[in-house]
Amino acid sequence: QVRLVESGGGLVQAGESLRLSCAASGYTVRTSAMGWFRQVPGKEREFVAVVSWSGDNTAYTDSVKGRFTISRDNAKNTVYLQMNSLKPEDTAVYYCGRSYRAVATTKRYEFDNWGQGTQVTVSS
Repeated sequence: QVRLVESGGGLVQAGESLRLSCAASGYTVRTSAMGWFRQVPGKEREFVAVVSWSGDNTAYTDSVKGRFTISRDNAKNTVYLQMNSLKPEDTAVYYCGRSYRAVATTKRYEFDNWGQGTQVTVSS
């Protein structure tokens, strides 16, 4: 059973940065694509970013392109999301997910393990 634990969330002002981490235990995730999704109350969980098993391929939702960077360290079984130039509309609970696919995918149903989430709040 994969256990994913997110950290790094918090309260920041618009324009500032945060770095989220997702540490996996109980199972190696080096053969899995890993992604970040986010959710606000009353809305569905939405895709933010994904990285392939090797780290060579990434994808982002349009609203974060050029501001967010996803990366992974397979030796540490950890995935990161560097978030720069944060905006109030980035406020959400951010979830790390493990995909059963090795290639980068943006489809939520292709992720079968989730962390508990970390709150990111951006004030204007």
